[in-house]
Amino acid sequence: MEHRELAVAGAFVFDPEVHPDRRGSFASPYQESVFAAAVGRPLFPVAQASRNVSRRGVVRGVHYTLVPPGTAKYVFCAGGRALDMVVDLRVGSPTFGRWEAVELTAGNGRAVYLPPGAGHAFAALEDDTVMCYLLSSEYRKEDDLTLSVLDEDLGLPLPGGTSPALSERDAAAPTLAEAAARGLLPSYAPATAPSAAR
Repeated sequence: MEHRELAVAGAFVFDPEVHPDRRGSFASPYQESVFAAAVGRPLFPVAQASRNVSRRGVVRGVHYTLVPPGTAKYVFCAGGRALDMVVDLRVGSPTFGRWEAVELTAGNGRAVYLPPGAGHAFAALEDDTVMCYLLSSEYRKEDDLTLSVLDEDLGLPLPGGTSPALSERDAAAPTLAEAAARGLLPSYAPATAPSAAR
C-alpha cells in the first residue's frame, strides 16, 4: 500500500494494491502498519461506521466538527466513483484554507484519512456511489457543522455541467469567512498533526 500526505496538514491518501482476477478484484483499503507509519499512530478506536449512497451530481459537505474533541474520519468508496475533497478549516493550522481533491472509486480501493477539524465533502460522479466512513466518535447532530461547498473563496473543484444537488442544510451553509466571523471554525490542535515518524 502506498500513501502520501495531502495539502491539508495531517490528512493522507492511501492506495492499496488491487488484485484482479476472473472473478473480480480484491483490495484492502486499510492496513494498520501502513497507516501507523504514515500518521505516527494506529487508527483511532472506531466509534461508528457509516455509509451513504448518492446519485450522480449529488454533493455532500463541507462537513466538520469542532476541535476539541473533533471527529477523525477514514473514508473510502465501496461502489461507483466520487471526487473526495479535504479542506483545512482549522484556525491556526499551517495549511488553513487549503484543500485537496482525490478521486475515490470502488475499483481503486483508495482511502482518505481526515484529522479532527478537517472539512470533508464529495461529489458523486456516478449513480449509486457508495461512500463508507470509519469515525472516531459517534454522530451527534449538535456537533456536526457545515460550510458552503460553493464558497468562491475556497474554489473547490466541483464537476461542471450541472448544478450540484445539495441538501437544504448544505445549500444554506455559511462561507468560510462567515463561519470565521461567527466563531464556528475548529482550532488547530498540534496533536492532530502527523508525527515526524514516517
